[in-house]
Amino acid sequence: MRLEKCYFCSSTVYPGHGNTFIRNDCKVFRFCRSKCHKAFKKKRNPRKVKWTKAFRKARGKEMTVDTVYEFEKRRHVPVKYDRELWQNTVRAMKRISQIKQKREAQFIKNRIKRAQNTEEQRERDRKEVERDFDLIKTPESVKKLSKQKVVVSSTEKMEM
Repeated sequence: MRLEKCYFCSSTVYPGHGNTFIRNDCKVFRFCRSKCHKAFKKKRNPRKVKWTKAFRKARGKEMTVDTVYEFEKRRHVPVKYDRELWQNTVRAMKRISQIKQKREAQFIKNRIKRAQNTEEQRERDRKEVERDFDLIKTPESVKKLSKQKVVVSSTEKMEM
C-alpha cells in the first residue's frame, strides 16, 4: 500500500482518496481533498496558508531539521527479499517512532517554556510601568500642566 503526500498541505493521501492533477509537462500533483486542490489552482502559497505543514514549519511551530526525518524519504532501490532484513527494519521503525515522539515532546516543551518566559517578561514590564507611571508624560497631560501653570501664574500676578 503506497501512501502519498499531499502536494499542498503535506498530509497523507491514502489509496482511493484525494485528487490527482497532471500538468501538461507530466508533473503529477496529488491532493488529499478538494480544499487543497482549489487552493493550488488559486496559486496560493502553502507557506502563507495557516493550516498547512509548510506554514507551521516556516513559523517554527513544528520541527524542521531532525535526523529522524531522513528515514521518511522514499528510496527507489529494489532490494532482494531477506527475512532478517525485514525484521530489523520493522524493529528500527518502532524505535524511530519512539525517538521521534520524544523529540517532538521536548520541542513542544521548549516552545511552551519560551512562551511562558515572554508572558513573565510582559508581566514584569507591566508592573514597571505601573510603578513608574509618573515618569511617563502624555501630550495631553503636558498641555493640562501648562494650562494650570498659566492659570496659577495669572492668579499670582493678580494678587500682587
